[in-house]
Amino acid sequence: MHTADYGLSRAGDDEILARAADEDRVLISADTDFGGLLAAQDATVPSVILYRRRTRRRPHEQVMVLLANLTALEADLDVGAIAVIDDRGIRIRRLPIGG
Repeated sequence: MHTADYGLSRAGDDEILARAADEDRVLISADTDFGGLLAAQDATVPSVILYRRRTRRRPHEQVMVLLANLTALEADLDVGAIAVIDDRGIRIRRLPIGG
């Protein structure tokens, strides 16, 4: 699903996070604000896959990287985590960030 599918194209990050948490979804974004919001809220959901802006891959290449690594990420994403994908690799941080 895309935020536009929900009419949330202009919604604030808090509203998008809440919707993803309510629906038990994993949020995929390039917006680094989501990590800060999750930390400030001491949240354990939703999980976020964050593509760093320095990632030089085209969207279809980003999807291929995600699909190639999804099985390895699944356990962390199921319990609440942020997965950061950039040109150097993938880093995982379990939620809550402050805990």
